[in-house]
This record gives sequence, structure tokens and C-alpha cells, in this order.
Amino acid sequence: IMAITQAMCTSFKAEILDEQHDLVADTLKIALFTSSASLGASTTAYSTSNEVSGTGYSAGGETLTSKAVSTTGTTAHFDAADPTWTSASFTARGALIYNSTNSDKAIAVLDFGGDFTVSSGTFKIIFPAAGANAIIRID
Repeated sequence: IMAITQAMCTSFKAEILDEQHDLVADTLKIALFTSSASLGASTTAYSTSNEVSGTGYSAGGETLTSKAVSTTGTTAHFDAADPTWTSASFTARGALIYNSTNSDKAIAVLDFGGDFTVSSGTFKIIFPAAGANAIIRID
């Protein structure tokens, strides 16, 4: 059974300790996937397998912009501008944030909790603000 499970990828946790990612300087992308995808903590890299296809979507997804790393108390967090696909027609069940500068290494899997369909419209993922609910957070 295929499934998308929200997680910070385990390989990413080890790679940040080994200085393999610079979340601000590197090019980070977010790709969308269908309900047939199998993504979770064990995902190590971006793959086109079961990636969304449709009008307004290009393989590999969108580049994240306005990236920032900050801290609140003892928690570090990452934030970026909300990725947006315009004039789009497709259905997505989840997403993968990955580092296209560093061999497409996986960072985090997003589970939308169900299929979301856009038809000749705008598909936007709203990242929570930096802080307790940041899209990527290390406590």
C-alpha cells in the first residue's frame, strides 16, 4: 500500500550534522505527488515516481524563495514563501521538500491529509509562520 506520511526525512537529520545542507544558500525545491506515492521518514531523495502531472505543473516542482533560518528560544526553524502554482489543473496528495543543489536530497515530506484538486486555478501551499509550527523545525 502506497502512503504519504508527514516527516522530517531521517537522512536529512544525519546530513545536517554532516554539514551537507545550507537551507538558505542552496536551491531548495518542493515537488507535488499523487496518492500513489510512497513518501515518509525513509525517503532519501527526490524522484519523479508518482509525481503530479498536469497543466501548470513542471516536473521537479517549484523553487522555494524568501528562505530564512531563525530561532525562538531553543528551537531552530526554517521558513520560505508559500509555493504557488498558477493556471493549474491537477490533483496532489502530498509534497517533498528537497535540496536540488545537493543531489536532490530529501528534507521533509508533507502529507496533505487527502487529495486536493485545482482546476484552471491557483494551487498554493501555505507554510505556517516560523516558530512552534514551522514547516521545518528542530526542537
